[in-house]
Amino acid sequence: MVMNERKSNKNFFSKFLLIIAILCFLAAGALAVLYVRDYLANNQLIDSLKPDDGYVEVLPETMSPATPDPTSEPTPEPTPEPIEHPYKEAFLQNADTAGWIQIPGTVIDYPIMWTPGDEEYYLYRGFDKKKNQNGCLILDTDSNTNPLSTNLIIHGHNMKSGAMFGSLLKYEDVNYYNEHKNVILYTEDVQRNYEIVAVFRSQIYKTTDQVFKFYKFFNANTQEEFDDFYNNIKAMSLYDTGVTAEFGDNFITLATCTYHVTNGRFVVVAKEVSQGDTYLPITQ
Repeated sequence: MVMNERKSNKNFFSKFLLIIAILCFLAAGALAVLYVRDYLANNQLIDSLKPDDGYVEVLPETMSPATPDPTSEPTPEPTPEPIEHPYKEAFLQNADTAGWIQIPGTVIDYPIMWTPGDEEYYLYRGFDKKKNQNGCLILDTDSNTNPLSTNLIIHGHNMKSGAMFGSLLKYEDVNYYNEHKNVILYTEDVQRNYEIVAVFRSQIYKTTDQVFKFYKFFNANTQEEFDDFYNNIKAMSLYDTGVTAEFGDNFITLATCTYHVTNGRFVVVAKEVSQGDTYLPITQ
């Protein structure tokens, strides 16, 4: 009698585990479907905001300015006429748009959202403000494009699909860096061209930790503030990019989650080396 009761309990427990396993499988499948749906919907919307001609700025092998010849007379360059913004539609459709970022030759080609009142608003929302697991690229609350802060910090999800900043970790490979050194940022008024300075792993630390925190650097008002940021990112870099910077330079910092430590981050820092087109007012 006791044996039959134990056998019955064992069978019941086995069936219970089987039901739990089936439910977990179905839940995982449903979640995967949602991720795919969000990925496709987000891509379709973002693609619709891009210029019809697949606009992309063609950049030279290196964007670092050439050293002028001290013996030659400087030739004044004509001031270029402002043109219509290639991503005008993004700014018109969503007032939270702070700019558009491209890394030529990669999938990173997205609008950047800025909501100072709620930095995480687009963490799990798409450009259309609807729920979306991919979220959007987010400009840090303490960064600003007008007036321009010394450092623009942009956060993005490390998506397995490669969306958002899911491909950023490819910069661990110096060969990948050599093929994708340049970053282009289209702000509302001008195109800004950047060249990558440093690539490193870090983390979000406790408030009391007395360590370098890349995510706390927004403005360099003194040489000391610049040196603290610059010397640390160069020392932490996984390899020497050969690109240098000096006090007065502007930067863009791309950050995504990694799991080498708790609250890990993978970071790519680039400095502004030139400007491209200037743009007509968006409303025009």
